[in-house]
Amino acid sequence: MTYIQEYIQKHKDRFLNELFDLIRIPSVSSEAKHKPDMLRAVEYWKNTMLEAGCDRAEILQTKGNPAAFGEKIIDPTLPTVLVYGHADVMPVDPLNLWTTPPFEPEIRDGKIYARGADDDKGQAFMHAKAFELMVNTDTLPCNVKFIIEGEEEIGSPNLRDLLIEHKEKLKADVILVSDTGMIATNIPSITAGLRGLSYVEVEVTGPNRDLHSGIFGGAVANPVNILAKMIADLHDENGHITIPGFYNDVVEISDNERRKMAEAPFNEAEYKNALNVKELSGEKGYTAPERTGIRPALDVNGIWGGYTGEGAKTVLPSKAYAKISMRLVPNQDNKKISELFKAYFERVSPKSVSVNVKILHGGQGYVSPIDTPEYQAAERAIEETFGRKPVPTRSGGSIPIISTFEEILGIKTILMGFGLESNAIHSPNENFPLEMFFKGIETIPLFYKYYVEIIKSQKV
Repeated sequence: MTYIQEYIQKHKDRFLNELFDLIRIPSVSSEAKHKPDMLRAVEYWKNTMLEAGCDRAEILQTKGNPAAFGEKIIDPTLPTVLVYGHADVMPVDPLNLWTTPPFEPEIRDGKIYARGADDDKGQAFMHAKAFELMVNTDTLPCNVKFIIEGEEEIGSPNLRDLLIEHKEKLKADVILVSDTGMIATNIPSITAGLRGLSYVEVEVTGPNRDLHSGIFGGAVANPVNILAKMIADLHDENGHITIPGFYNDVVEISDNERRKMAEAPFNEAEYKNALNVKELSGEKGYTAPERTGIRPALDVNGIWGGYTGEGAKTVLPSKAYAKISMRLVPNQDNKKISELFKAYFERVSPKSVSVNVKILHGGQGYVSPIDTPEYQAAERAIEETFGRKPVPTRSGGSIPIISTFEEILGIKTILMGFGLESNAIHSPNENFPLEMFFKGIETIPLFYKYYVEIIKSQKV
């Protein structure tokens, strides 16, 4: 057993108890009622940083939710790793689908079940404990800084200004993030790319009030019917998005890169079985991993209008709403795509209704080269703990701030995530395997070790 494994074994119960205390804070950034909880979560992170060994830690204010910053500088001439994570979580709805309360963590079948267990409290907390381990075993090989924000799940609207204001304070050589996943426990991987995001809300208005569907039905346009058809028309029969200009900036990857991507194990039958679906759907001519990694997508995240309560109420609703996300590939500009959607959706609406599109938030995609010192360090660290060289993959998810980090701080990010597809992030019964939590704590110190070794070897 290595000294890393011995430390984890000795302190694992405490690690979990501390994580559970963080999880119990209902830090839902999208709901105003939880704003005090956001402050509690960030304060918890500040204290965690200090207890783990940071020389100093503080709360950084923004126009929205604050962020926690901490650092330990052992030698200004050594490299500095900036660890990024987020303290906020997604809403828990629908609550009735949770087996146990979302903010009361419970271990079942070797997994932590709770909102934030994976995204991102569990994964970010691995870094705090790995840092503590290195400090207490006198094996920290370089400087470390932490920035834990409170608005990632709503698109990090105020982090750009924070980065600009505290650019010198956040100066580092590389950013380390665990907010992504792996293919499987026996097939480790490193995320080398992220899709961007455009997120909008649409409102369709018909009559000036809800109407009796018997008296008015068939004579007055129903906003719910109209919205449903407009949404259906956003894709053609080949799964291609119909918004004019949507694909103009999409860069087609080479056949060689597609072949390399295809080397990553993927079993379609198991994929469908895990999701309990009989058939997959998407853009014609692409595999499921390609559709979620190198191609853009458009999905309805929520749709509502009219009466949805118990029993019957025969109304023709005045309004209908939908929230729509567009996942974008690198080179697609999220602001441009949002405006294209808005112009198109409002233009094609029939005269029987009025349409308003509200652009909520978005972010750029990101690609990380696989020949950098940070990627090589992550590769060696993961291979040592998992016993297999990780596969580079592109994630279908988005972390909008990652491209902003590079733009403002001028440094690259390594996305070394330990989540799994089965962890149900953003869904009821989110979970995180104990195996991956502790594997993460074991792997992160090795990243630091190899990163510094590679940097030093390049200077010789």
